[in-house]
Amino acid sequence: MRVKKGDVVKVLTGEDRGKTGKILKVFPEKNRVVVEGTTLIKRHSRPTQRNPKGGIIQRERSMHISNVRLVCPKCSQPTAVGTRVSESSGIGKSDRARVCKNCGEMI
Repeated sequence: MRVKKGDVVKVLTGEDRGKTGKILKVFPEKNRVVVEGTTLIKRHSRPTQRNPKGGIIQRERSMHISNVRLVCPKCSQPTAVGTRVSESSGIGKSDRARVCKNCGEMI
């Protein structure tokens, strides 16, 4: 996956189009992410020991990874993410770094 937990992304589609937020969770096996403050749903909960009153709780729902675009910290634009391989000092070892497709800087 080209995005990680803690990255700032911009939502491209849906009712929350144009909003930006931080990624809270990533589900790589399902290609889904949870973005802070977007796709809010209301869950009805029964009274429990942790929540004695119960009631309606508002929380974020996951969305498909294709609906978000990483915001580059250097150029502050939503961008596609590429990878660059740099040779390490060890024999046969290489490091992969994420790269902004707009400005070319490492993320």
